Parts: sequence; structure tokens; C-alpha cells
Amino acid sequence: MSKKALFILNPHSGKGLIKNHLLEILDILVKADYEVTVYPTQSRGDAERVMRERDKDYELVVCSGGDGTLDEIVTGMIQSGFKTTIGYIPAGSTNDFARSLKIPGTMKKAAEVIVAGNVFACDVGRFNRDVFVYIAAFGLFTEVSYGTPQEMKNMLGHMAYILEGVKQLANIKSYALKVTYVSENGEEKVIEGDFIYGMVTNSHSIGGFKSIAGNVFKGGIDLNDGLFEVTLIKVPKNPMELNSILAALAIADIDTKYMYNFKTNKIVFESEDEVAWTLDGEYGGKHTKVELFDDKEAMDIIVR
Repeated sequence: MSKKALFILNPHSGKGLIKNHLLEILDILVKADYEVTVYPTQSRGDAERVMRERDKDYELVVCSGGDGTLDEIVTGMIQSGFKTTIGYIPAGSTNDFARSLKIPGTMKKAAEVIVAGNVFACDVGRFNRDVFVYIAAFGLFTEVSYGTPQEMKNMLGHMAYILEGVKQLANIKSYALKVTYVSENGEEKVIEGDFIYGMVTNSHSIGGFKSIAGNVFKGGIDLNDGLFEVTLIKVPKNPMELNSILAALAIADIDTKYMYNFKTNKIVFESEDEVAWTLDGEYGGKHTKVELFDDKEAMDIIVR
């Protein structure tokens, strides 16, 4: 008897290349004895809804799109209250999470991994009542990811983020925050200060580039250790400090004079003014208080 698979695809991710590979992907799945139901998303939030309402009979959900589409799939799964193994065919502009999982960038090879790979139990981030797969961030450059037009992302890829980000440097905004977190040894710690950027991540790659967190921790980054990697960047006092910060980010390095970096499984950000957040490259709303915790091994995804 054939196994049932639901294939949810975003036809507009990246350059819409999924349209050129759909038949060969379906052929790979069918040859692996899957009976496949295909659903092309119609609008933002559609993948989340379909995943939330899916039938429990599906043994596999294949997702094709960018990190935002995968975010919707995982969010819908968490909301449904039950797990289904996920296969990911990256088709976006940066595909950070696929890079972290070493999922092939070509669609055919990614499909072959889905039918022959191994299930990996991966952490998922919780953000108040929302969900994120690999990054929650605020401040400098964060509006770039959800503010850059899709057409520009398609044409320029990673450079689109750089070009849009440079436009923001003339008017850098700072955020006065109280940050409370649980350290790796279980102690509650508090940081108060002004910051231009902050990110809570579970990824080796951010914005198409190697995460700076990987250079800080001797044990590296594990995507199923129940811990986030956190980076907070202080407000630069002058243009020279700003240049030093940007240089450190460019070479994926940490300069402790200007940055905090630590691991935690729970963190709370509080501020008097609303702060805009991005979750997996999509707008996450404005908040005066956010609570984030690492939901250990909440997602099963197929890797090599």
C-alpha cells in the first residue's frame, strides 16, 4: 500500500524554478511509493493553514519554498498539535536553514534526500504565541528581509539584502532594552542597555552568510541541543565603532567590546517603546515584551 505525502509548494519563491522541476520531484516521490497530493499556496499564510488542517494519514509533508514558507509549515504543524515528518526542497533567495541542515541546493538532489535520507529531530523556537524555525531578530537590517521586494531578491539574491541594508546606515535606530535570560548553568542573568541589533538563532547561516555565533562557542552550534545562540550589538559611539562592528559581522567574528554573545534556552526582552521583530525573514510584529524559549526537538525533518 502506498504511503501518503502532502506536497505544499510556494510557486513564487526564488525565481519560481519549482515550476521547471515539479514533474521530476513528483516522479522521485512516486517511485519511493508515495501517493502525493500537491497544493500550491495562494497567498501568505496559506501554507500555515493547510498544514494546520492536514489529515493525520499523511506520513510525510514535503515543503518547497524559502525559509518563510518552511516557517509557515512548522507553525501550522505546531498549531495542529501533532507531528508529521517534513521534507524540505529549498527554493528561496537565501535558504539559511537548508544550508544549516546541509540539504542540497538543487531541487532534484533535495528530493532524493527526502526519500533516502534520515530523520533529524530539530529544535523549534517559540516567540510569545508564535513560532520560528531558525531566527528571531530586531534592529539594523531586520526590516531588509521582509521589506525587500521579491523581484529584487530573485534578481540579486544575497546582494539584495546588502544593498537595501546600506540605505539604513545613515539613520540607525537604537533600542533601550532589559534582557533577562537563563544561562547554560541555570542562573538568571539580566542585561540592560541600548542596542542597534539583536538576534536569537538556531542556525549556522544567517542571511546567506555564516553565523558569527559559530566562531564563539567551542562546541559549535547544535540544532537540537535545546539552546539558542544570542547576539546583541551595542550602540556604537562613533563612525569608527560602527565600522568595526560591520567589519566583525562581515568576517563572521565577535568583538566583545561591542557585542554580547551567549547561549540560552529562555530569554525575555522588555522595552518601553515597541520594537519591530522579524521571524525567519518575515514580519513578526511590534512588541514591548517578548518571551522566547527553545522547544527542543519539536520538529522531525529529513536530512542526508
